[in-house]
Amino acid sequence: MSTTLRPTSPATARTPGRGWPAVGSVMAGIFAIVTTEILPIGLLTPIGATFRISDGTAGLMMTLPGAVAAVAAPAVTVAVRRADRRAVLCGLMLALALADLLNALAPGYWAVLTARIVLGVVIGAFWSLGAGLAPRLVGAERQARANSVIFSAVPLGSVLGVPAGVLLGHLAGWRAAFAAMALLSLAVAAALAVTLPALPPQAPTRLAVLRGLLRTGPVRAGLVVTLLLVTAHFGTYTYVTPFLEDVTHAGPDAVSVLLLVYGAAGVAGNFAGGLWAGRRRGALTLAIGLLAASVLLLPVLGASRPGAVLLLVTWGLAYGAVPVCVQAWFVRAAPRAPEAATVVFTSSFQATISLGALAGGAVVDASSPSAVLVVGGCVALLAAAVAQVGSRSVSATPGKATPGKATA
Repeated sequence: MSTTLRPTSPATARTPGRGWPAVGSVMAGIFAIVTTEILPIGLLTPIGATFRISDGTAGLMMTLPGAVAAVAAPAVTVAVRRADRRAVLCGLMLALALADLLNALAPGYWAVLTARIVLGVVIGAFWSLGAGLAPRLVGAERQARANSVIFSAVPLGSVLGVPAGVLLGHLAGWRAAFAAMALLSLAVAAALAVTLPALPPQAPTRLAVLRGLLRTGPVRAGLVVTLLLVTAHFGTYTYVTPFLEDVTHAGPDAVSVLLLVYGAAGVAGNFAGGLWAGRRRGALTLAIGLLAASVLLLPVLGASRPGAVLLLVTWGLAYGAVPVCVQAWFVRAAPRAPEAATVVFTSSFQATISLGALAGGAVVDASSPSAVLVVGGCVALLAAAVAQVGSRSVSATPGKATPGKATA
């Protein structure tokens, strides 16, 4: 049977939203997910000591969720294609609470990894269904700001969530940090149930729709940009701490401050990206260009503390704008299937995170943190070039591009 994706009618294009409380609840859900995902970075040593495992084995806590999320994004979205999105999002937050509780009570490392698998499913599904809800919750004139609020959860998880969780872990043990995240996830589930309206699917996301999207040039260009950009960022940022210690000669306290400055700049960049993504065709290209320049110049100017601060602020501003700009790219590339576009964005983004960290590790092992910054900067420049060329095809067909036909 041939399936052609059709645009929704004006009468069904929007579900009456509940405004900013609903937007805030979705943001809080992503904040809880992001914090849970990266919390082990600050608690890796005590968790490893508890279960008597090596650092490499403990590192599975970071690589496993991304790999699972890349598969879960399309799989879960297709499986729940006819379900009310409010019910699904609430269920996902309850699953996150159970995963956090399992982490807190884990009798062995196998239980921790099981919890991280559940987290991966939540990451893929919640991002795919929740990240693109702004148009259904607020009016058209507020959508850019609402998108910025939702995506601000990413840098806020790094700036606020993880430091608070690590502090609690140091004071009361790492299990207490995950127990606190379980309570937060339960609170968010309740908030979602209260603030979200009924959200029936507007256009059920089927595998045929996803296959159709992958046949379009703008979506393929977006996938290439995502692959290059995320590889460049995570291949370099994963090893920025050794660079700051070895080249900038920053102590542990100074490194913490520098990374906090980077995170704060990321929050500002997120809101700037949200405002520019819907108005300027070159917003993503500009953000990637700034990221590439910052990474390439860090080995040159980063030996001094002022130079490192300046470049980390620029890097944070640039990368803070990236998620919302890339999301906007995919939605513009598939205007008749915004949820399916978000699925493609989520899956590609999560799949590339682990690839970037592994690629950066290979370069670091063979050379130095400075070398990985140079390589990553060059990859980012290539991503900027692809974004510049590809953005023309995206903006050229905003209202008539179709994901194509697929055989169901």
